[in-house]
Amino acid sequence: MSKMKVRFAPSPTGPFHIGGARSALFNWLLARKEGGTFLLRIEDTDLARSTRESEENIKAALKWLGMNWDEGIDVGGENGPYRQTERLDIYKEITNPLLAEDKAYYCYCSEEELEAERQKQLEKGETPKYNGHCRHLTEEQIEAYKAEGRKPTVRLRVPLNETFAFDDMVRGHVSFDSNGVGDFVIVKSDGIPVYNYAVVIDDHTMEVTHVIRAEEHLSNTPRQIAIYNALGWEVPVFGHISLILGKDYKKMSKRHGATSVDQYRQLGYLPEAINNFLALLGWAPDGEQELFTQEELIQNFSMDRVAKNPAVFDIDKLNWINFNYMKNLSDEELYELCLPHLQAAGYASETPDEAEKAKLIMLCVCLKDHISFGAQIKDEAKLIFEDKEVPTDEEKAEIDAVLAEESCPVVLKEFRDAVAALDEISPEVVKATIKGIMKSTKLKGKFVFMPIRIATTGQMHGPDLNYIITLFGKEKTLQRLDETIATLG
Repeated sequence: MSKMKVRFAPSPTGPFHIGGARSALFNWLLARKEGGTFLLRIEDTDLARSTRESEENIKAALKWLGMNWDEGIDVGGENGPYRQTERLDIYKEITNPLLAEDKAYYCYCSEEELEAERQKQLEKGETPKYNGHCRHLTEEQIEAYKAEGRKPTVRLRVPLNETFAFDDMVRGHVSFDSNGVGDFVIVKSDGIPVYNYAVVIDDHTMEVTHVIRAEEHLSNTPRQIAIYNALGWEVPVFGHISLILGKDYKKMSKRHGATSVDQYRQLGYLPEAINNFLALLGWAPDGEQELFTQEELIQNFSMDRVAKNPAVFDIDKLNWINFNYMKNLSDEELYELCLPHLQAAGYASETPDEAEKAKLIMLCVCLKDHISFGAQIKDEAKLIFEDKEVPTDEEKAEIDAVLAEESCPVVLKEFRDAVAALDEISPEVVKATIKGIMKSTKLKGKFVFMPIRIATTGQMHGPDLNYIITLFGKEKTLQRLDETIATLG
């Protein structure tokens, strides 16, 4: 077999689904692992639903995920065009010999006639398939249909009593009885080829050697093999990867959360984390490792370790992976990731100056261990920019217990006076100030930290107190301390 070539061939009919991204990734990883070619083409024969906007969304998502393609749309190559609607002449050129050799024929059955026959078969408990009405039309019948103004489709003449078999990279040996397939339409009455026909012609003429796609396409495979056989072409190697299910084991949908790649980008996930997570949806690495660099994914990936069983989309697992990737970001990169979300919440100006940027970087660093993706910064930043949250009854009981400590008024007053005397506030200065109070009062850490945290933030737990007080600034810190001290009597 020639050098490996795989393809990703999405239909541009909506936002790029996370399941499509997983299919693209498996193809891309295999091509990179084997030194092969990764091709991108656009299957836009669904004229009613296909849009250039969706096409651009797909391309932008693939680029964001780092899945650069070697051949195809925008990049070019020797086997173009790479949009199906620009290949109609190619399909027609291949259809004519099939008709001439009687491997295909014109079908004049109307939609109403086909539906009526389908209902009859269903009522008998049969699997619906074409009954072959137009398989052997006479010239007189054909002329009569033409006179009625009927526009024919083209059907493939599927041989009877044969087996369509292949060895699937994921599912092993698979076979279908040709008698269950029936003669199927390959070209619609408007001259547009159906999916199964166009995809075979595209894969062959573009020299695709391996077809890796979702298992929902498994039922298309016997029809495609029938087309390959009719045209005398070599059948590629197939691999059908499992469906992605939600945690409730139902097919992934909007009820499970974000479903498009762009939604995850907008939420502030990192592309490397998305790829790492998607790779683990159906592929089991050899060993316990779960966090992989791109190069490690390429080196370790193998279709031999792709499971037949459905993969479960666990958002908690994705968040854990993304959290670990975020830990490796520089302060500047973390700021760039979080800034749009801080701006959306009204916590950052449209064009922060150097002073505001420095404060926002400190905020992001301070909250880094409390967020799993960029958009979560909005909720965590409320601590800095909004009023104290009203505690639950349980939290209030714990807070009251701390404030009732005998040492609490002394700690808060000393800290209040120390802050009032400061010329500047920084994490280092706050840390030194608190240490000084521990020394002067001879109190253990929690008897100093807890009252100060509760008085300033209204919470028992949270991010680094030294950074929080610095972000509050002197005036706001003193105000909150005074409010709490006043309640102690």
